[in-house]
Amino acid sequence: MAENGFKRKLAAIFSADVEGYSRLMGQDEEATIRTITAYREIIAEKVKQHEGRVVDSPGDNILAEFASVVDALKCAVQTQKEIAEQNEGLPENRKMQFRIGVNLGDVAEEAERIYGDGVNVAARIESLADPGGICISRTAYDQVKKKLRLGYEYLGEHAVKNIDEPVRAYRVLTAPEHAGVVIGEKTAAGKRWRRLAYAAVVCLVVVAGGLIAWNVYLQKSKRFDPAATDKMAFPLPDKPSIAVLPFVNMMGDDEKEYIADGITEQIITVLSKSPRLFVVSRSSTFSYKDKPAKAQEVSQDLGVRYVLEGSIQKAGDKLRVTAQLIDAIKGYHLWAENYDRTMENLLSVQDEIAQKIFKSMHVELAAGEWDRAASSPSKNFEAYLKCLKGIDRYQKFKFSEAQQLFQAAIDIDPTYIAPVEWLVATYAMQATFGPSSGRQEALKQAYIYSKKALSMGGASSEFAHMFLGSIYLRQRKYEEALKESELAISLNPNSAIVARNHSFILRSIGRYEDAIEMAKKAMRLDPLSKDPRYAHELAGAYFYNRDFDLAVAEYEKALKLNPDFMASYIGLTATYSLLGMDEKAHAAAEQLLRLNPNLSLKDFSRSLTNKDPADIDLLIDALQKAGLN
Repeated sequence: MAENGFKRKLAAIFSADVEGYSRLMGQDEEATIRTITAYREIIAEKVKQHEGRVVDSPGDNILAEFASVVDALKCAVQTQKEIAEQNEGLPENRKMQFRIGVNLGDVAEEAERIYGDGVNVAARIESLADPGGICISRTAYDQVKKKLRLGYEYLGEHAVKNIDEPVRAYRVLTAPEHAGVVIGEKTAAGKRWRRLAYAAVVCLVVVAGGLIAWNVYLQKSKRFDPAATDKMAFPLPDKPSIAVLPFVNMMGDDEKEYIADGITEQIITVLSKSPRLFVVSRSSTFSYKDKPAKAQEVSQDLGVRYVLEGSIQKAGDKLRVTAQLIDAIKGYHLWAENYDRTMENLLSVQDEIAQKIFKSMHVELAAGEWDRAASSPSKNFEAYLKCLKGIDRYQKFKFSEAQQLFQAAIDIDPTYIAPVEWLVATYAMQATFGPSSGRQEALKQAYIYSKKALSMGGASSEFAHMFLGSIYLRQRKYEEALKESELAISLNPNSAIVARNHSFILRSIGRYEDAIEMAKKAMRLDPLSKDPRYAHELAGAYFYNRDFDLAVAEYEKALKLNPDFMASYIGLTATYSLLGMDEKAHAAAEQLLRLNPNLSLKDFSRSLTNKDPADIDLLIDALQKAGLN
């Protein structure tokens, strides 16, 4: 029966996703696109052969539906076999492996698309599969367990976002010797009792020895296949490194998503202020939001050892925040902990989790470091929520809404520093990306709130110092600009934005080699960013260091991310001109004039902040040679 335009039905859902897709794209985008296009065709053909249909194929994911679970699983097995054969002809670092999940569940269909819990469970089951492997849900297992010559390994119960009951999962075993074998299912229910009995007996014999043995046993039960250091997209840093994944909102209310995101954001902020850690930036870790990803994959994509996962859900009349720290290199969970709070007592949970992380990674903070790193939550819960909502709007580039929410938080609690610091960032972004008519006012407001944050005792506000450094640079006060920027870096050595801004100041004052290293650091902290300004800043540092071939490559990367990024067309035009590539220089100049037909080099030169006039002459002369005036 159709309800509100939807038709409900029971279907076997097939969900496939590429393992390490971000890493593959980062290494060779064109080759990855060619490979996934070919593999999509293989999967689509297999689906068709087994009486199914491909519903959607966004990015690296493929979603299909079948009338029969048997057909869906047959399709999955043959798909993995065919892809494995295709991979044999590829270099090791270019092999593309899929994870596949199969679920039998209720779905809603509208205009050839399907939605609902059945799809969500299939995606979660898929994330549990090994690369090149298959997992199925219990509902699917019940339909196929005696109908195919396959084996199965019970993987236990797993929570799924917005699904009340945990889902039981099975790994599919395809080797001939596993046919008819079921591992773990019959013994799963009794394991808990055996463990308790074993612990009790050992404790009666010798308490200390029993505790040690039990702890070792539990640690073994937490183990999984470790991340491969030889497959890391980036070398591991020489200090403890961590990626904080977006906390999953399991509160049953999508309107509360900003609370889960806000907790994640603040944990990242607290950790990133320690010089003893390497912390991947928010924009890269949030690329995994609502997308199943194993800790090993995240570790390899981002080049980190530790991964923090978490969720927030209702537990009676309280909220339960769950966090678990994973050592992906060794392949086990260091710890997992629940924090039960009322809404009003949620304010400091991020600090408790951060302290636990520091302790688990054996990072000892020097005197005063925790005070600088710890968040400064409001004592008023309503102000805290307003600030979290404001952060959510800021991250979505809704600057006017964000400013209103931050101001509302300040009105409720005038002593609350966090929304003042966020207003600095919001007005600074508006001064860069907002309408040109309002940019001067936005700059003025950013300056006002920078001073206010510092006067309120927010000496650890890196954004306030960063912005003041930018203001001093525009005023050609180079020593003051460098001092403020260096202070911002010392306060948050893991901020990719602060590092990128510092690179700009360094190259403006003529410290080109230092600028190159700082730009590379910014890119390493935010490796999955789609922001063209990272590549553009590195290109600018190369340009003024007279490394023109390297500058061209980075300007082209920036324009690939944003074909309308005018600043990179300016740099690319000048660089081609200096390399004697006149035809390409004129083509880049045409694109520049397309974006700004009224460009005046005289006006443009006045905006340049370079301390050395020779740098300005280098750029302007090259642009004139390319036909601009």
